[in-house]
Amino acid sequence: MLPIPPSRPNAYTGSPLDRAAHRRDDAAFIARALGDPDSLFVPVWRSRNLMKGVAEGRPEALLISGGAAERLRMAGGPWAFLGLWEERPVFAVDCSAADDPLPLLPGSVGTFADLRQVAGLLPPGEAAVLAHARGLMHWRVKHRFCGVCGNPCEPQSAGHMMRCTGCGAEHFPRTDPAVIMLVVRGERCLLAHSHRFPSTRMYSTLAGFVEPGESLEEAVRREVLEETGVRVGAVRYHSSQPWPFPSSIMLGFHAEALDEEIRIDPQELRDARWFSRAELRAADSLGFSLPRVDSIARRLIEDWLALA
Repeated sequence: MLPIPPSRPNAYTGSPLDRAAHRRDDAAFIARALGDPDSLFVPVWRSRNLMKGVAEGRPEALLISGGAAERLRMAGGPWAFLGLWEERPVFAVDCSAADDPLPLLPGSVGTFADLRQVAGLLPPGEAAVLAHARGLMHWRVKHRFCGVCGNPCEPQSAGHMMRCTGCGAEHFPRTDPAVIMLVVRGERCLLAHSHRFPSTRMYSTLAGFVEPGESLEEAVRREVLEETGVRVGAVRYHSSQPWPFPSSIMLGFHAEALDEEIRIDPQELRDARWFSRAELRAADSLGFSLPRVDSIARRLIEDWLALA
């Protein structure tokens, strides 16, 4: 099986930021940047990002500066330095403690929305920055206490490390690797409908988290076998996609099936089927749907479809 190259970048990639990691421990630089009216702040409220134009179908990311940014910081939530955007410092700030964060912002500035609902419509760089802020703020909110001894942690390195006030353990942001794969045999591919899918019509690629001591190729073969009973041979890497919902990175593959008999795990899947290219192209008329356009699952399918 020949590798199938990605046709274009995945959503949430292509960040315009210079992460400037060497600046995170420069306390003087961070202090100046926090007080600089030209610095930009990316607000996150209960895992939602600030945007305008969402209702009109023309979403744009909203970054805050000046006095409005100071009001956001005074809300008392965690913050972190994301990097430099055209030399301007950029910070994420979480304002989830506020029941209504909009009064903290300039009038009629926008609304907080789920990034997954609009990522396919945002400019790629904006989607990447919003995803970066969302993922890092989720980690900060969820890691206030030490997993070793249970004592409170305090932020270090401009929000990129949490140090335990008790045992001194250092905790860093984690990203959970997950494999996602389009399984192919001949001119058909294997798609499944999961209990977790919000749409009752959607069929998508198989996916699962990588287990300790497991290679990515081994994870692909294990997940496919566990969920569908199909054995996989060759595995070829396609591309990756940050997926901060809440804290994963999706590692995409095309995989070659060695057999076609499906025996689903009913705890994981409602159904799994082999689909031809013609069926995928006629999904709507046949009564099923494909994954969201911003997902790597959709990209894996579309790039396979483009071969013929």
